[in-house]
Amino acid sequence: MNKIKNEESVGSKLADKVAEKPAKTLGRKRDHTRDAKILEATIDILAEAGFDGMTMDMVAARAKAGKATMYRRWSSKAELVRDALTWMNRNHLELDLLPDTGTLRNDLLALLKPQTIEEGERKLRVLAGLGSFFSQNPESVNGGIFEPWAVVNRELMHRAVGRGEISTHADIEMACQVITSMASYRGLVQRKTFDKHFYTSLIDVILLPALKNPLTSPNEME
Repeated sequence: MNKIKNEESVGSKLADKVAEKPAKTLGRKRDHTRDAKILEATIDILAEAGFDGMTMDMVAARAKAGKATMYRRWSSKAELVRDALTWMNRNHLELDLLPDTGTLRNDLLALLKPQTIEEGERKLRVLAGLGSFFSQNPESVNGGIFEPWAVVNRELMHRAVGRGEISTHADIEMACQVITSMASYRGLVQRKTFDKHFYTSLIDVILLPALKNPLTSPNEME
């Protein structure tokens, strides 16, 4: 399976949507390898104690990081959880490399990374335990967790339009919203993993028919 490693349009968009970082502060050079350990510890504790039961001290202890280090990078628990959720999402998706299989269907499926049962169950526990985080930080959920995925989906769909695979009238924004909405509903309401089998059905039954045969005028809805 071929992949395009350096597509400038996607790289610039992902830089804006995915790689949000706290403001730089004076001091020692930031160790980004430490960030991953802190974010992973955050996900582990969210799975165990939920957002309301989690504290910055708990994460610092689990990651073996100083509290001063934590607060230099994240000024609040909500900021830390936002970045941890984005990090978790990126680990489940191939957002850095655009697949180029020749068809939109296979390109979309290629974005999903295989995950073990344990990984899927942990993700469900994390989502189930977010509690008040959703109501207090709706912009983080939409922009931080799902928008990076939508950026890549848009690019793949626009590319499919360019090669004549889907209609030029296709509602790409709605298709992206359907994917993220179903991913959210699947995890938060149904408490099920967004796995390849489910995604394949979503693509074949809903997305591709809508993208290939869209309504071209309001009169067609009557």
